Order: sequence, then structure tokens, then C-alpha cells
Amino acid sequence: MDPSHVLVRLPRVATVGPSAPHARILIPQPRPGRLDDPPVRCPLSNAGQESLGFHLSTFANAKLVTLHLYSSMAANGQRRSRQDDESPSNPNKRRKAIKNPEKNLLFNLNSCSKSKDLSAALALYDAAVTSNEVRLNQQHFQTLLYLCSASITDPSLQTLAIERGYQIFDRMVTSGLSLNEATVTSVARLASAKCDGDYAFKIVKDFASVGGTSIPRLRTYAPALLCFCERLEAEKGYEVEEHMDAAGIALEEAEISALLKVSAATSRENKVYRYLHKLREYVGCVCEETSKVIEEWFCGEKAGEVSGNRIGSDVRMLREAVLRNGGGWHGHGWVGEGKWIVKKGNVSSTGRCLSCNELLACVDTNEVETQKFVDSLVALAMERKAKMNSSETKVDFSDFQDWLEKHGDYEAIVDGANIGLYQQNFADGGFSLSQLEAVVNELYHKSGDNKWPLILLHKKRVRTLLENPTHRNLVDEWINNGVLYATPPGFNDDWYWLYAAAKIKCLLVTNDEMRDHIFELLGNSFFQKWKERHQVRYTFTKGNLKLEMPPPFSVVIQESVKGSWHVPVASQNNEESSKTWMCISRRSVLDSLKINGKLETSENGDIS
Repeated sequence: MDPSHVLVRLPRVATVGPSAPHARILIPQPRPGRLDDPPVRCPLSNAGQESLGFHLSTFANAKLVTLHLYSSMAANGQRRSRQDDESPSNPNKRRKAIKNPEKNLLFNLNSCSKSKDLSAALALYDAAVTSNEVRLNQQHFQTLLYLCSASITDPSLQTLAIERGYQIFDRMVTSGLSLNEATVTSVARLASAKCDGDYAFKIVKDFASVGGTSIPRLRTYAPALLCFCERLEAEKGYEVEEHMDAAGIALEEAEISALLKVSAATSRENKVYRYLHKLREYVGCVCEETSKVIEEWFCGEKAGEVSGNRIGSDVRMLREAVLRNGGGWHGHGWVGEGKWIVKKGNVSSTGRCLSCNELLACVDTNEVETQKFVDSLVALAMERKAKMNSSETKVDFSDFQDWLEKHGDYEAIVDGANIGLYQQNFADGGFSLSQLEAVVNELYHKSGDNKWPLILLHKKRVRTLLENPTHRNLVDEWINNGVLYATPPGFNDDWYWLYAAAKIKCLLVTNDEMRDHIFELLGNSFFQKWKERHQVRYTFTKGNLKLEMPPPFSVVIQESVKGSWHVPVASQNNEESSKTWMCISRRSVLDSLKINGKLETSENGDIS
């Protein structure tokens, strides 16, 4: 055999192209009538002949030939392939590579970014600047600045990352390139690592003043805010917060915790109170680190000196404030006098604190938020009416508003379509009136005053049910007793049951996740809180109904009329019964409430 060639007969459908250093090429026996297929002649270079290690194993009837290719062959083939690409016979590829030095540089910088190789990236940048053959653009600078900002956590690279990052940014600015949010964020992080919060804040303010499609985000402001807080420059931290608030950017736990910590460290008790309520509003369960900040404040000397300025004596005012706010807080300031007692414990399944015996509240949305929610739903319905074409019967949503005003003594609203169509996606499935009837009857019996719920169902569906003799009597009875309201054509019945539940502040029975974009317009944070308090889910298992009622208490920071605080602490264990709560009360309040060694509580669970 000629050593410069390997002669192999392949079927026409076979392909040769080992992709691994040690590959096996399986060549099946030619099928009858296909022996005339021309052989494939594979040329090997001299180097390839020397480095190729192979053996031919011939099985019975020559059914299988196996070639073992070693890694040296694969490497040699790759080198030959690159040489072929760059040879004079293939000038297009070489010309393309030469004409795209910017793309080549960006590709290599991205590779350095992925491997977090700052030194290699800086070497590429320096070479590009020296050569004058590469026109550096926004993406090059953005990638370099990101890598510099990502390297500041490495003590061995921090100084280099900051110095070179500033140099790179200066060159970007002098080049006249526009800045985007990602670039500004990276430079703000570099400035913060240099303990220069002023510059970190200045560059964000300058960027925000320019405007445009790219705008600052929470991560853009965070470096300056956290830097000021770390350096106990409280007033500057508050200024950053004000700027964020004007831009419509909400704080998250890390930023609120930092502001709480600097306020406590600088003895600003009113600010501490404010940020505790920020945590209540935006966070819910606090992390372990935040819980330590809270504990340090209440165990400190300054917290014990803070008095309520006789606010606590007006219990009636505080109770009214709690009611307006939806429960769980009053917001009128510190209550009581003297030192605080901080305990860590659990809360029972009914919401009673096992440390102080206080009953926690199921926090609802406040009156202002709820009314805004209701008004938004009405506006959506009216907007739909305005868009109805002339062929549609125009029905005013105000008709339902007036009807609900007269009949609105309900404890629960029922999404009829959601329940009737539950688990009906099978061959003979349809609208299950029996499921709807089961839910209605269960709610009636659960009602303390034996009140019927209100069913909302589309008029077309109601008409179909009335045409069925089996269902007619029950549906007629519901209509006559004000248990069923038929929503008109052209309107989304979701708006009706959602409006009714929000307007009369009652339960809503549905498994609908309410993820429609219409609901998102109403405000996600508010909507989640509202659903937690009002939505009742259900299941049917082998025909048996189970209603999943809202939790009896809310897992959020709560403030009582007696000045005590309850703070839930997040943990890996999601079991509510084992969740740790910080119970924080004033000794003077606890001492005054002890009766025969026990704490007396009022009927609604507040300590009295």
C-alpha cells in the first residue's frame, strides 16, 4: 500500500470528520448493488504518516473496519486547516480577518471577561492603543470597565483594576463615545472601591441629567449609597436615596439595611423608625445580616432613651391608624419608654407570638392603595367601552357598580368560569355546574351569618346553562336570590370579579394567577399583597372540595399599638412553624401588662 494514502471504500452517505482527538470511524459493509461506489482517497502528509498510529481490525465478512486516530493526527489536521485558510489560494478569509480587527479584539476581550483574566485583557487593550490599527468603540470600553470593576474584590488585583479602570474611562470620555448604564455602573463601582462616594454619585447624576434611552438603575446608584453608609456619611446617603426616589427607583433590602445601620450608628432615631417601615413595606422577611442590624439598634443605649412623647397614651388614635393602614402597623412613631427586650422565638399556626402572646395581624392594603386599585379597574372598563365598535351593544360598567352598591353585602366573590372549567380538559369535559355549586354551598356554610357568595359568570355562559333543563332551576334560583350576576358581552369578566372583591373588601375564590398584563398595570407589589390577603384557592380531589383560605397572619414586620415589634427572619427552612421571629418590646410595657404572671390580651389579639 502506498504509505502516503489510506484507501477506504465508503457508502455514499458516509462522512469522515473525527471531532475528538481519539475518534472511531465505523464503516459499514457496502450494500448489494453499491460496490461500484468510488473509493475515497485520503492523502497524508509526511508528518501525518509519521504521527498517525492506526491498526485495521478486520472482522468476519469484512463487516466492520475500525480506524483509531490519535491526538497528534487531529492536531496536525487542525494546523493544516489553518494554513489552508490563510494560504494564497484562499485569500478571502485572510482578507476578512484583517479587515475586522475590532471584532477580533472584542471577541478576545469577551473571552478574557468570561475567564476573569484582567491582565490579558489589559495587554490586548495596550496593544490595540499602541498599534493605532484598531478603532476602540463603546463595546470595547464597556467590556474592559466591567472586567476592572469585577476584579476589585480580589485584593491582589484591586489597585491595578482601579488605576487602569480610571485610565480606560478617561480615554473613553476623550474619544467622545457616549456612556450607557452598564459603563456608568462599572465606573461607580470602581469609585466606591476607592472610597470615593462623591465621584460615584457625581457620575450617576451627570448621566441621569443627559437623559436618553439608557437610564440609571438600582445597581447604578448602589455603589455611592453603600459607600457613604459604610463611611458613616449619613446625610450624603440620604441625598442618594432622594435622587433615587425622584427617579422612581425603589430600594431593596441591602440598601435599606445600610441606611438603617448608618442611621443607628449616628443616633438618628427618626430615620431608624423610617427605615424599619421601609423594610416592612418592601422586604417582608429580613435576612440574618439585617436582623443583626435591627437587634444592635434595639439593644443599644440610644434606643432605650427614645420616648414616644406621649403618643402611646392615645391608644384610640393608634388603633384607628392601624385600621386605616390595613393592620399590622400605625406609623406614628416610637411608643413607650425605657429599655427594649429582644427575644427570638416562634409564632403559632394561628399567628400568636410564643414569646409575648401577642396575636399578629393579617395585613391588608391600606385605604388609599385600595381605592386607587378600584379606580384603575373602573378606568380600564371605561376604556374598553370607548373602543367598542358600533355593532356591539354598549353596556356601561357603571350599571354593575350601581347594582353592587345595592346588593354588596357579600363575604366572598366567586370566579364562576374558573371553577366550572376546572379539570375539564378531557373528551367529555365541559362546564361543571356541580363544582360551582359545591364551592357556593361550602362558602355559605363557612359564613358566620350564613351569607351567600356572589358568582360572576359571562352572560353567554349563563344563557347556555338556562337552556339546559337539568341546570335551569338552580341557575334561576341563584339569579333571583342575587347570588349570580351575568357579565355583559364585550367585557372581560375578570374586571368584574376583581372590582367586586376590591370594592367590598372581601374574599375572592379563584385559581387564576392573575398574570394578565392588565393586572400588572395596577402595580405588582400592591397586587401581590392584595392577593395574599384576599385570594382563596381550591382543589377537587376525587370530587371532594378543599378551599385554601388566606393565611391567618402576614409574615412581615409588624408594629403594635403598644409599641412592640415583630420581625420575621428568613431561613432555608420554609416551614412557618419553625421560622424565627424577633420579638421586641419595652420592659415598661411588659411589666405594666403582667397580671398574675401572664399577659392579658384583648379580643382582637392586641395586648391591652
